[in-house]
Amino acid sequence: MSVERTAGAGRVEGAGAAGAEVYAATAAVRYYSVAPGVRLNVRSGPGTGYGIVRVLPEGSTVPIYCQTPGTSVTGPYGTSSIWDNIGSGQYVADAYVQTGSDGYVASRCS
Repeated sequence: MSVERTAGAGRVEGAGAAGAEVYAATAAVRYYSVAPGVRLNVRSGPGTGYGIVRVLPEGSTVPIYCQTPGTSVTGPYGTSSIWDNIGSGQYVADAYVQTGSDGYVASRCS
């Protein structure tokens, strides 16, 4: 299940010659469910060798800002080397996130 939420909607008024208005772009962030009954480790990087920064409780949903390859992990949704960036310095194994795909659903992290 995914839920689409919108972030960053707004209007910026310019100080141009006729008081022109510039509209800010609206960025959509999709949220995905973590596998049922799972308390998911959030790591500082895309792999099991990175430290755990927190643990998500059962029933969590996560935003996926970008995805990157990392350690291969087997979870409820198969085996994958894709890791989901859910915040600054926060990654979860995609094999535990119900994205509805075996591949990338977001842009690659740079």
